[in-house]
Amino acid sequence: MNDLGLSGVSDIVFVIGGSLGIHEDIMKRADFKLSMSDLTFPHQLARLMLAEQIYRAFKIIRGEPYAK
Repeated sequence: MNDLGLSGVSDIVFVIGGSLGIHEDIMKRADFKLSMSDLTFPHQLARLMLAEQIYRAFKIIRGEPYAK
């Protein structure tokens, strides 16, 4: 996240796939791929988990404490 910001990237798009995954065409366009788990999560939970990880990343980048 920090490297993207420092390199001038101003748009980041996160795509959360369904239970069958993400279409091959979308996967080909991705610059970076991240997997939360081999498990399947409800869409709303996946969104919450992603938001928490983004929050955590920015806390770490800023050198602020993050409760474990």
